[in-house]
Amino acid sequence: MAEVAANLKSICDKISHAATKRAPGYQYCEPRLVAVSKLQPPDSIVSAYEAGQRHFGENYVNELMEKAFSSLIIKNCKQIRWHFIGNLQRNKVNKLLCIPNLYVIETVYSERLANALNNSWPKFRNSDSSSKLNVMVQVNTSQEKEKSGCDVAQVSTIVKHIVENCSNLNFMGLMTIGMYGYDIKNGPNPDFICLMKCREKIHEELEIDVKDIELSMGMSNDYEHAIELGSTNVRVGSAIFGDRPQKSN
Repeated sequence: MAEVAANLKSICDKISHAATKRAPGYQYCEPRLVAVSKLQPPDSIVSAYEAGQRHFGENYVNELMEKAFSSLIIKNCKQIRWHFIGNLQRNKVNKLLCIPNLYVIETVYSERLANALNNSWPKFRNSDSSSKLNVMVQVNTSQEKEKSGCDVAQVSTIVKHIVENCSNLNFMGLMTIGMYGYDIKNGPNPDFICLMKCREKIHEELEIDVKDIELSMGMSNDYEHAIELGSTNVRVGSAIFGDRPQKSN
């Protein structure tokens, strides 16, 4: 418990320091830390929550359901905000949308998935009938076959579809995983640069204010670099919780 709290403080300090190195145009917001709790037990989440963390990211719908409805988390983490950051199949949309305190789905990669979320959300949203579901469009900036996300060429089309045709969704920004193990000694991460260019294209073509297009990029090994380049949302797991437990079969 003490180790998680110490790790969180160290990471938050590094985030704040990295944010001071950003270009003036990116100084308008404090980057958000999402604690990736994939395969971590509920008590580890409670420890991070009690240390002040509120945003948590999960990769698997079934695992998120177990945690979100855990009596331990319901009792101790009333203001938790869940980010879904894994690959989402359309047949699991309803399962995901019933999650209490679901804050954003970061991995919308197609118009069909956006439509499924848009059509189902009215059945699950809270008593405020005007509340929209936050979504990000995931971009496969590294063009790796095993990575999820839309092609760079499709980004504007999908965002335009969400904004114009999905009245129950709130387009929040863009997300990428990028290639693992990039060495910044070779220069700025090309996946991060690519996502920034996607944002500029959306801004120009759809006339959306750049400040209204978040960038979710950067993980445990490169979140400081991502923030320096302009990331508004970093997803950090092992640097907070330690090595991830093995997934049980």
